Amino acid sequence: MLRVNEQNVVIFGLGYVGCVTAACLARLGHHVTGIDCDVTKVQSVQAGLSPFYEPGLQELLSAGVAAQRLFATTECQAALANADIALVCVGTPSARNGDLGFDQLRRTISQIRDVLAGRTKELIVAIRSTVFPGTCEELTETILGNHPGVRVVCNPEFLREGCAVLDFMQPSLLVVGGADDEAVHSVARLYSALKVEPVLVSLRTAELIKYASNAFHAVKICFANEIGTLAASLGVSAEEVMETLCADRKLNTSAAYLKPGFAFGGSCLPKDLRALNYRASRLDLQLPLLESLLHSNRQHLTRAIDCVLDLPVERIGIIGLTFKENTDDLRESPAVAMLEHLIGKGRNVRVYDAHIRLDTIYGSNRNFIMDAVPHIGRLLTRTPDDLLGWAEYLVITQRPSPELQICITESGLPILDLTGSQAFARSAIAVGSLA
Repeated sequence: MLRVNEQNVVIFGLGYVGCVTAACLARLGHHVTGIDCDVTKVQSVQAGLSPFYEPGLQELLSAGVAAQRLFATTECQAALANADIALVCVGTPSARNGDLGFDQLRRTISQIRDVLAGRTKELIVAIRSTVFPGTCEELTETILGNHPGVRVVCNPEFLREGCAVLDFMQPSLLVVGGADDEAVHSVARLYSALKVEPVLVSLRTAELIKYASNAFHAVKICFANEIGTLAASLGVSAEEVMETLCADRKLNTSAAYLKPGFAFGGSCLPKDLRALNYRASRLDLQLPLLESLLHSNRQHLTRAIDCVLDLPVERIGIIGLTFKENTDDLRESPAVAMLEHLIGKGRNVRVYDAHIRLDTIYGSNRNFIMDAVPHIGRLLTRTPDDLLGWAEYLVITQRPSPELQICITESGLPILDLTGSQAFARSAIAVGSLA
């Protein structure tokens, strides 16, 4: 028994997530009652039998029932009478239009509301079902009526069918989100016996992280399959390509590039994506994910440009002209594309980039900027002070050096930070909120 910080837990829904959660929490030493309207599931759990096949689950259920730490019922009121935490694990299936079906979730929250009058202590309701950001707040307001005796948090699950018990007992990620710190910590303590550091976040972050995780998994699968398809058509070993790709743990299989920021550019990514898609088309291959990347990048740039155009000022100062910091490469820079568009719309702009001096750049680099913005020389400022003293609003397109960051902060100018760096506490808009 791994009993730590024992709590009375009620679990709504005895499907894959609820049943595994109930069995594992009982194994950790908590007193657990599972609630489900399906009599067959309830009877199975009460008998210590798994209502479905999942490796390791049968043994945990049997042990939990035998130790009198795990129970199951169809009745909500008695189960909730002494509960500390209610974990909601009911299904949120797809509706016909692709939205979530909330019928089970709303019924469950309504059940909880209906028994609150008979309770004498506070209840923490942890939504473990997969829900979209804002759902917990909506349920709290519309169904629970902001009841003072209930605190709602989100505790998403990351369990894979076929290894759900292992995923629970050896989690790679544990997330609890909410506005009430005490409630968030109470739910996190349910898992204190496990070797994982809980990530405590805002309520809406906790709701969205499950979607972000699953979307990323889907992207990885589709990416591997499309590269595999292209490799096979070229007579290349797909397995060898992907194994080699994954051997790079600094850039490829890492957190590198997984931060919201400005659009990509430069002399490599756009060119190589175009070539990859062209060659695939010559082989009569459709690779929708790879084909969508340049379009996605253009859309992100368009959103950023629209945000700049919406600024209610006359003089806009842009920090950064190259495609990323610490280079003088202007080729296919999204900042250049933005500047070109703003000029075309008649906006009054100036630019500062520490690495750009027209008299020192040459070749294709110089040709690119002169073709895109022929009068760029009139827009470039020699020093950051020249720009900061002129501008009414600053647009940051690349992460500034620490020295430049201090100058920007001390200027007191409002900032539109497109880098997503969160370096400026006064940022009016960060790239992650571009709509």
